[in-house]
Amino acid sequence: MSISLFDLTGKIALITGSTHGLGMAMAKGLGKAGATLIINGNSSQLKIDDALEIYKAEGINAYGYKFNVTDESQVINAIANIEKEVGHIDILVNNAGIIKRVPLEEMEVDDFKEVINVDLVSPFLVSKHVVKGMIARKEGKIINICSMMSELGRNTVGAYAAAKGGLKMLTQNMATEWAKHNIQTNGIGPGYFATSQTAPIRVDGHPFNDFIINRTPAGKWGNPDDLQGAAIFLASKASNFVNGQVVYVDGGILATIGKPSNED
Repeated sequence: MSISLFDLTGKIALITGSTHGLGMAMAKGLGKAGATLIINGNSSQLKIDDALEIYKAEGINAYGYKFNVTDESQVINAIANIEKEVGHIDILVNNAGIIKRVPLEEMEVDDFKEVINVDLVSPFLVSKHVVKGMIARKEGKIINICSMMSELGRNTVGAYAAAKGGLKMLTQNMATEWAKHNIQTNGIGPGYFATSQTAPIRVDGHPFNDFIINRTPAGKWGNPDDLQGAAIFLASKASNFVNGQVVYVDGGILATIGKPSNED
């Protein structure tokens, strides 16, 4: 298999929520494969500027655009500006997301709706306006960042699981409608990764750390860079006949029922 199958030189990739964390890790992978990056955030321009410095320090060509992925007018304006100032979007990674850990019987309806809006409605909204150009060009890649919660439930994350389960089905329907235009829509489902957010619970003896180590056949948390291969594959022509799939990068969690805590 030729390495050129994975070459993204000349492609422009928009990655939402890519100023930090797993979004940044996947974006770096696309950038190192040759893509020009459009990174997005909504908290502050300073955070975007700081992220751009990180990308550029690694020799990655990147531009930053601040817009709210749940606001249709902002999305439309941002896409128009990107296409005018940088070029047409070849690859879209719908990564922006939030989680609110609250038992369902205690969760406010507005909080539930906010999670659904960011994690499920925004991938539809951004894709809706990016895909129009892809349809016109008869080519494009869309990657929705799903979750193991697209398949499983867990206490206190009902809204998140509902959104990510919906995103899995949205991914399949996008593929169903847009495959005829030579557009491939797939998902990535990350497992549990070692990030700054998980640092407080990734210490020996912490119950959740012990649970994840025991539950994961690989016996460890994932490194954010472990997501880069899947992102590059789904963004490249190597996946030109892959459509409507979710690639779970989880160290094998979804493949097993788990093991007793006293089993080696």
